[in-house]
Amino acid sequence: MSLVSGPGRAAVAGLPGDMHLFVDKHVRYIQRLDSRKDELEYWLTEHLRLNGLYWGLTALYLLGHPDALPRSGILDFVFSCLHEDGGFGAAPGHDAHMLYTVSGVQILATLDAFGELEDRVKGGRQKIGKFIADLQDPKTGTFAGDEWGEQDTRFLYGALNALSLMGLLDLVDVEKAVQHVHSCANFDGGYGTSPGTESHSGQVFTCVGALTIAGRLDLVNQEKLGAWLSERQLKNGGLNGRPEKKEDVCYSWWVMSSMAMLDKLHWIDGEKLTKFILQCQDPELGGLADRPGDMVDVFHTVFGIAGLSLLKYPGLEEVDPLHATIRHS
Repeated sequence: MSLVSGPGRAAVAGLPGDMHLFVDKHVRYIQRLDSRKDELEYWLTEHLRLNGLYWGLTALYLLGHPDALPRSGILDFVFSCLHEDGGFGAAPGHDAHMLYTVSGVQILATLDAFGELEDRVKGGRQKIGKFIADLQDPKTGTFAGDEWGEQDTRFLYGALNALSLMGLLDLVDVEKAVQHVHSCANFDGGYGTSPGTESHSGQVFTCVGALTIAGRLDLVNQEKLGAWLSERQLKNGGLNGRPEKKEDVCYSWWVMSSMAMLDKLHWIDGEKLTKFILQCQDPELGGLADRPGDMVDVFHTVFGIAGLSLLKYPGLEEVDPLHATIRHS
């Protein structure tokens, strides 16, 4: 299954008046994504293949259709992306990277398939853990995305996320990682990609998530950060990533998941946000776009639906705001 944009466009803002969540159409949209191999766009997005599978699978679970994609086929593809060193690539033949490795682990966690990992790859969980742990900078505590060394709080959060899902946090220096996250805090309460960089809702999610996993939310200026996040809501109900930017449905996840971890979901107007998310749907062919009237894609589809889950939209399964996976009972 792949990340492929379209087909179709989201509804024009405000139309129709009785908009609801088109569950069956979203399920069919996701199921069709892997059947469009005759389109150039399918091959141009090969570098997002494993991420796309995680996005689509998570959306299906939240929609209450966990069996809409064949489990065996999903696992076959996931394992085909696994390198000998324990890292996952975007697709077979692609280099291993932290972001794809996190998606691989999230898929295995969603499918409760760590047992199958061990059956297929002896010591597979430990291999994945070692790949992640080896990317930690021993001096600063942050993590690189791959062997080439780019560092970012996304990779740090992804590392702690995946390791916590596998029960392997002891493989890394969590306290060093916490110190690095704390150094990325800004005067406005937010966090950037590295110390001194601009606050951004996506990076806030990664840093708050990392601190939550580490049990160190005490380091967060929760009132100031909650206020900064609440200011991301615009008059049309949508949320943006930083001041003076347009609304985007994906921030229904990045902002709201952070608010959930801070226990401040009520600081956002949920009714207005719900209306905005629903207007981003393609009511005919399924899928969600970044904003009303734009092309849909599976990335915005899952994070729009995840936002609705955080808002307790009727009929949706509960999302885990910390690990960005389905919340297992």
